[in-house]
Parts: sequence; C-alpha cells; structure tokens
Amino acid sequence: FRRLCEEGGGGAAAMISGIFVFSQRGDLLISRYYRGDVSKANVDLFRTSVIASKETGTRPPIIHMDSCSFMYTRHKSLWFVAVTRGNSNVALVLEFLFQKIRILKAYLGDNFDDDAVRGSFTLIYELFDETMDFGYPQNCSVDVLRLYINFGTTTTNEEEQRDAAQLTSQITGAIDWRREGIRYRKNEVYIDILESVNLLMSSNGNVLRNDVTGQVLMKSYLSGMPECKFGLNDKLIMDREANAPATAGGSGRGRKAGVEIDDCTFHRCVRLGKFDAERTITFIPPDGEFELMRYRVADNISLPFRVIPNVVEEGRNRVSINITLIAQFDSKTFANGVVIKVPTPPNTATVNAVARRGRARDEPEQRGIILGIRRF
Repeated sequence: FRRLCEEGGGGAAAMISGIFVFSQRGDLLISRYYRGDVSKANVDLFRTSVIASKETGTRPPIIHMDSCSFMYTRHKSLWFVAVTRGNSNVALVLEFLFQKIRILKAYLGDNFDDDAVRGSFTLIYELFDETMDFGYPQNCSVDVLRLYINFGTTTTNEEEQRDAAQLTSQITGAIDWRREGIRYRKNEVYIDILESVNLLMSSNGNVLRNDVTGQVLMKSYLSGMPECKFGLNDKLIMDREANAPATAGGSGRGRKAGVEIDDCTFHRCVRLGKFDAERTITFIPPDGEFELMRYRVADNISLPFRVIPNVVEEGRNRVSINITLIAQFDSKTFANGVVIKVPTPPNTATVNAVARRGRARDEPEQRGIILGIRRF
C-alpha cells in the first residue's frame, strides 16, 4: 500500500471524496473536496458525532455514517479525516493519511500543530492538490515535492532550468526517488543489518514462539543512476544445490538447510519481478540514507540465551524469584549491555535484589527489577 501511495494508486477502490483536517476543538482547518459527492453537512456530522463526543481511543478509526465512510487518524491535537461514498480500500486510504502527515512533518516540522497549519494554508493546499487528483493518490515522495513546492526560496536561473528539465521525468517516470546528474568524487555504499530476537517461553521453559525481525539500512553515495544487486543466502544455497551432484535416491541428506525469510517488505525502488524470479534484490538506490527492506525469520533460530526462572511463593505476602541465565553462543563471543527486567506487582512494598554478576536494582517507575550486565 505504501508503494501505491508513493507511486500513485489506481483503481476504483482507491477513490477518496475529500480530505479534512480538524483541530482538537472541532474547528475545520483544511477542507479539500475531490469528487463533489459529499457535502459540508456530512463533514459536520463527523465533527459532532466523533470529535465533540470526546471518545478518543474508544471508537474504531473507520466509521460509517449517512452513507459515507469516514477513516481518520490523529497527529498531536489534529484530526486527519478521509471520507468516501464508495467501497474504498481502507488500508490504502489510511496509508495515504500517514503519508500526508509524513509530508507535513517534512515541511512544517515533526511537532506541527494547528497554529502551524493556520500559518501555511497556501502551502498545504498546494500539497493536497499535488498528492491527490480526483480522489486518486499521486506522488507522495517528499524529495520530489520539495523540488517544486517550497516556502518561496529563490534559485538562480541556471538551477531553475536544470531542475525543470529533470522535474517532468521524475514525476512521470518510474524513478522518482532519485534525480539525475548526481556526482561524487568517490563512490561509497554503507550497509547496516539490525536484527532483534523475540522469544516467548512458558513457565516450564518450553519455547512457545520465537522469531527474528530485521531491517537492512543502506547509505549510498553513488554517481549517476547505478543499478545495485543485493543477494540473500538462500540464493547462494540454491546455486550450490543446482551445481552439486545428486545424491543416491535424491534424498539430499548432508545439505545444509537454508534460512527461509518470511514477511519481506521492500523499499519501492526494489524491482519485485526480479526478486520473485531470481531471489536477488535489484534496485536503483535513492541518494543518501534509506531503509532497503524489513524481514522476519521464524525457522532455524539459534537462541543466544536460555532463561530458567524459579518462582516460589513464601506465604501470602512474599515471593522469591531465582533467575538463571545461560549463554548459548561461542565462548569467544561476548554480549555487551545485557538488560533483564523482572516485572513486579504494582503493590510491591520492598525488594531485595541480589545479583552474582552485574547490578540489580528496583525500578518502581518501570514496575520491575532491572538487572544490567555490562559484558557477558
């Protein structure tokens, strides 16, 4: 859905009749009608039924009233509302609202409020017209919007001519996230892979659920319009299996199982067709820092730690908790900054925490005992 919003989503399921911005008091700050099939009375119905009722957080973000579907989200004290009379794609509409907030943050700052909106009417209406046409999401790329929508800053005639020559191809072309003519003295690419292990265990030590979520962050300083390829380990294993001789009976024993990656989400610069066919991430990267992909792995996970808890109730008002932490990685590897949190009841009076390694302390504001080990 984010790819559709940024590249321009089509189809009847994406039609939006209007976008509105309300203040916390219910004042209508911004109203933009795209199809003419809703009236101000429909908008006032949402204001009186939802905003004035002060039921924040208790009602769903999708409400159907007076033959209209209202989808809304909040930023600080502002309400961003989309209304439609058709059977629109709800996920796409909500994603467009999130993209709209992201664009306004880029122009007005992360903490923009109703005063900032009132002082930037012309800019906001221009952004509304550029990001949606007749109810269909259009270009929501901040980098492209900044080329021709700004706060009135002036540039030289030479810069204007160069930007204008690139503008049409960036808006209408397939690569609007990168402008042409980028030059660096030295081509550099930095890749960071951040992973976190999520584990849920039962009271007797059985693993109920474990997975690894990760993201690939990339910082590129490349000249021109380079095409980059990012390979995965399952692609390498597939190549090895294709070149390896077949075993007796085709059982395939002895082959090391590859890591199966689930739930991949890519930046919109990735060519999905080549990934499905070749399992290779092919893309023309944006200039600077961006998130290339997110993924989740649920199989063949080697847990770095094993936690063995022992909870004993001593009478009616005392509990003894003994926790054993065992490292399951190689002895030459160290874990830095290990933090263990033991939740405690809200009515806990006193805590006596003793740690054989590290430092344990009671943190009432966090409702738990925090054990910190600098090097494990």
